[in-house]
Amino acid sequence: MPAKALPFILLQGFLFGSTLIASRFAVGQYQPTTYIGMRLVLASLVHLGIYLVASRRRPWPRNLGLWRHAAVLGVFGTAIPMTGIVTSLQYQSAGLTAVLLTAGPALTVLMANFALQDETLTPRKGAGVALALGGALLLIVLGESGLPDVSRASPVGYALVLLAMFSASVTTVYARKFMRGCDAFDVASVRMFTAALAIMPLSILLVGFDLSGVNAQGYFALVYAALVGTFLGMMLAFYNIKRFGATASAMPVYVIPVVSGILGALLLGEKITAGMAVGMGLIAAGIALANQRARG
Repeated sequence: MPAKALPFILLQGFLFGSTLIASRFAVGQYQPTTYIGMRLVLASLVHLGIYLVASRRRPWPRNLGLWRHAAVLGVFGTAIPMTGIVTSLQYQSAGLTAVLLTAGPALTVLMANFALQDETLTPRKGAGVALALGGALLLIVLGESGLPDVSRASPVGYALVLLAMFSASVTTVYARKFMRGCDAFDVASVRMFTAALAIMPLSILLVGFDLSGVNAQGYFALVYAALVGTFLGMMLAFYNIKRFGATASAMPVYVIPVVSGILGALLLGEKITAGMAVGMGLIAAGIALANQRARG
C-alpha cells in the first residue's frame, strides 16, 4: 500500500467511525430502515443539487454502463451493508460493531487475490490481515457487547455485521475490476439514488414512517450521518478504491474501531473492556505488519 494513501485512509476511518456513533444514538429514536432510507434520500438530494448548480461542468450521467455498475454498488455495496450495520447497533455498541468489521479486509483481500491481477496476497500481507482478524474473533469468543447495560452481545448482531461485510467486500472487488475509468462523483451519485430507491419504499411499506419519537438531537444525528458518512464518506471510499486499490481501500475499517470506541465511551457511555482493548491492539499490530515494506 503506498504511503500517500495513509491520510485518505485515516480520514475515511474518522468519517465512518463518527457516523457509527451518530447511528448508534439514532437507533434509539428511529426504525433502522427509516433512518437509513432518510440518510440515503438526503445524500441523494445533495448530489442532485450539485448536478443542478453545476450542470454545465457536470452534466447528468447518461452512460448506461455506469448506471448498471453503480446500481450494483448501490444495492449490494450500500443498501445491504448499511442496513446490516445500523440494525446491528440495536444489539451491540458502535465500538464492538466497528471491531467486528475488521474481518472485512480478510474477505476483500482473499477475493481480490483471485479476481484482480494487481492485488496479490503476499505472505506478509496475509499474516497482517490474519492478526488483525484475530482481534475481531476475540470479541466474538468473549461475547462482548460494549453496552453498559448488556452483559453479552446477541448473535443477531454478529450475523448482521457478517452479512454487511461480505456484501461490501464483494462490491469493493467489483468496483476495482469494472469501474476504474468511471467518474467518482457520478458513481457515488447513482449509488446513492439506487440505494435510496431500494430502501425507502420498502421501509415505508414494512414499518411505516413514524418520526414522532425523534427530537432535535435525533435530527442532527441524521443530517450528520447523511452528509458526513453517506455523502462525503462514500465518495472518499470510491476514490480510495479507484486510486489505491481494493486492499488499501479496506484498511479504514482498522481506524473505525478506535474512533467509534473512543467517541462511544465519551458521548454514549459505551464500555471499552479489556477484551476490546486487546482486540484493538491485535488490529493495530496487524495493520503495521500488513503495511510494512519488504526489505531489499
